[in-house]
Amino acid sequence: MQAVWYERNGPAREVLQFGEMPDPEPGPGEVRVHVHASGVNPSDWKTRSGSRPMTAPRVIPHSDGAGIIDRVGVGVGPARVGERVWIWNGQWKRAFGTAATYIAVPSEQAVRLPDAVSLEAGACLGIPALTAHRAMTTDGSPEGQIVLVAGGAGAVGHYAIQMAKLLGATQVIATVSSDEKEEHARAAGADAIINYRTESVPDRVREITSGYGVDRVVEVDMAGNASLLPKIVAPGGLCVAYGSNSPQAAFDFGPMILSGAAVRFFLVYELSAQARVQGIMDLTRWMDEGRLHHAIGASLPLDQTIEAHERVEQGTVIGNVVVRP
Repeated sequence: MQAVWYERNGPAREVLQFGEMPDPEPGPGEVRVHVHASGVNPSDWKTRSGSRPMTAPRVIPHSDGAGIIDRVGVGVGPARVGERVWIWNGQWKRAFGTAATYIAVPSEQAVRLPDAVSLEAGACLGIPALTAHRAMTTDGSPEGQIVLVAGGAGAVGHYAIQMAKLLGATQVIATVSSDEKEEHARAAGADAIINYRTESVPDRVREITSGYGVDRVVEVDMAGNASLLPKIVAPGGLCVAYGSNSPQAAFDFGPMILSGAAVRFFLVYELSAQARVQGIMDLTRWMDEGRLHHAIGASLPLDQTIEAHERVEQGTVIGNVVVRP
């Protein structure tokens, strides 16, 4: 099969290789997926760069992907052969991810993809959509809440805006950094937009909410935005953090305790079984009903994975980036 891999950490152009590798075979309880699209996420380039230690002497990157099951292992019903699926945690704690013609994964990690959803869109679900879902459902539903989605034009943010609406939020505010990203967030359903480069986020939140604040913040950069929380969160509000651009986040104790704010952290790779099952059920239902929309910002052939990594790392694409094995 064709594959992309690296044997040491470093910049994409120095370590990523493209070539031939043996086809994998599904083990007991596994399925083999003929990958048609592989999703590229920020965690993929960060892991390749060295944010996590190498899991094996040779690593095929990418946890997200979609394709068609072509073989099953012992214990998996043969009826799954030919099924269109999307993959989660394809390369989490494993050596070989989805940046290849084939991947063998436990059967439960290959989820039925509705016929109306393209395989490229299916490759966007694992990390971005499940992250957005967990951010929206941590500590209860956002129904009736005012929600602020930080980075509303990002892959997670785009899904989070939609899910806030689908789950009954009364108002969704998104922060962005450009007019183009504002259009993208509005198309996802945001009711109000704040350009954090040109506007004061706390001032605009107070203006938009008539001084109340927001009930839930979905935070992409905990370190960068921690100081804003007591200025924007409504009394007893919640911040759900799934990312940070620096390893340490600092809070001023006084303003935080006066706000009564809560901060919850989670890692999408380590969701509880209950949270993951609920996320998959909701995603499947919304896609079956045609209510969840996907944003493919760039689609490149597998042999251009270096460029795909660089574009995600540089943040030059609005929407998800996929490669096609």
